[in-house]
Parts: sequence; C-alpha cells; structure tokens
Amino acid sequence: MNFEVREAIPADGDAMLALMPRLAEFDLPESRNPAHLWGDDAKLLRRWLDGKEECLVHVAVSDEQQVLGFTLVRLRPEALSHEPSAHLEAIAIDKSAEGFGVAKLLLSTAEQSAREQGARSMTLHVFSTNKRAMKFYERNDYFGELIRYIKDIG
Repeated sequence: MNFEVREAIPADGDAMLALMPRLAEFDLPESRNPAHLWGDDAKLLRRWLDGKEECLVHVAVSDEQQVLGFTLVRLRPEALSHEPSAHLEAIAIDKSAEGFGVAKLLLSTAEQSAREQGARSMTLHVFSTNKRAMKFYERNDYFGELIRYIKDIG
C-alpha cells in the first residue's frame, strides 16, 4: 500500500470524523458507552476544523488522497513536571490500512511535529482492556506510568 503522511487540511475533516468510532473498537468495559470514548475527541477536532483550537493534526493518505488515518495532538504542559509536552488525543486508522505501517508513521510524524514545537514528551491515554493499542505503544517506546481506577458507586 502506498501512502504518505501530511498535515491535515479542513477538507480532510469529514473523513477524519468518520474514523472516530474506530477509537472504541476494542473490548470495552461493560459500563462504558463507546461514543463516550471518541465524542470529546470529535468535538476537539471540529473546533480545530473551525479554527477555534490549536492542534497538531496529521493524516495518512493514499495516492488518491483518501484518508487512511489521522493523529490529533494538543500541546500542553506535562501533568507532573509541567515541562513542555504534547498529548496524543487520538490516533485512528481505517481498517483497510491496518498492518501497513500507517499508525507507526503517523505516530512518529506527530512526535516530530510536537518536538519541533518544543515538547519534550508525549503522553496518551489507553484503556487497560485495549491490549492491541498497548502493545503498539510499547513497541514504539511508550511505557505505562499511571493507572486510573474507577468504581461505580451510583
């Protein structure tokens, strides 16, 4: 599969938004609504598309400029050290593009872009039940640092 990664443009918006549900395609905890996993990311992407939010957004596109995947990154201080950092809000890949290195190139491009903006680290969140994503991030030198616990008390 031939593809390239480039900065996203507003014309890519509908295709990126259509990929958002992919963020919930894993073994979700029963208490979770899949739309809650990507709804806020979709809102953030829409704000970026409307020019109301600064984000680093990249797309992987085929030779025909079909969007195969995207990353959505915000620059923000690291939570504990307050050093310049970036947060990977979302990375989503079209099912047809899996296994071709699309996610790896998108992630490395997002990291490089954040580095160029002064970030010294990149953080992300992943559900403990999303084993595939965890393995992907670990293969790309990320490590789990904090564990969030939750209990339904309602």
